[in-house]
Amino acid sequence: MSQEKKIVIKDFSFYYGSVPALKRINLEIRANEIFAIFGPARSGKTTLLKSLNRLTDLAYGTNHNGTIFLEGKDIYDPKLSLTQLRRRVGIVFDLPIALPMSICENVIYGPKLAGKTGKKCLDEIVEKSLRSAFLWDEVKDRLHTSALRLSGGQQQRLCMARILALEPEVLLLDEPCSGLDPISTASIEETLTRLKKEYTIVLVPHNIQQASRVADRAGFFLNGELIEEGTAYQIFTSPKEKQTEDYVTGRFG
Repeated sequence: MSQEKKIVIKDFSFYYGSVPALKRINLEIRANEIFAIFGPARSGKTTLLKSLNRLTDLAYGTNHNGTIFLEGKDIYDPKLSLTQLRRRVGIVFDLPIALPMSICENVIYGPKLAGKTGKKCLDEIVEKSLRSAFLWDEVKDRLHTSALRLSGGQQQRLCMARILALEPEVLLLDEPCSGLDPISTASIEETLTRLKKEYTIVLVPHNIQQASRVADRAGFFLNGELIEEGTAYQIFTSPKEKQTEDYVTGRFG
């Protein structure tokens, strides 16, 4: 696993109005690792995830202190292209939303908006993206059928393929298995383990068990604060902080 720092979060606080959602977060996420952000509801997990590609900018009345660096560059730099940032840092939410069009059209929707038009080029993007999301073998014979006919687990992987078609560097995943059955969940987890060879993955897991299965490192969040971070093995077997231990062992949450 690479030791290169992909994302560095420095003294980062985030507010909805005057209410703090994140309080002075300091965290480093390495290239080609799965970093799990876990904790109870309203601990700031999704806010941090959305801050990493500035989707939080879309919420009215928010502000922040501190900053976030992507490969050493400040993502809040006024000269930074937001479109470019969101192409480099893609996000997949808990509810897979397939567009009401064919599987193929779902995948090439982003590249076409970005100006790619050649059929050969688009066909290659479809195959590469679906292979990367480990969905190709299941759908290659029905690319022109409605994506809405796919199962929940397949739609979730299609949403990943749609993001991968834009060739991001970082994947942000907000509870990607929350509505899925155990078999679909297992296939998504296997997909993530393979994807980290090419991407840096920041995951808000569905539960602690999922985090312990797939994460390389993890951070425990509580009331907007990062309580503890470390290797997944250390966090889940011998946490240093009592609050982490209480949460991991099920005493609260």
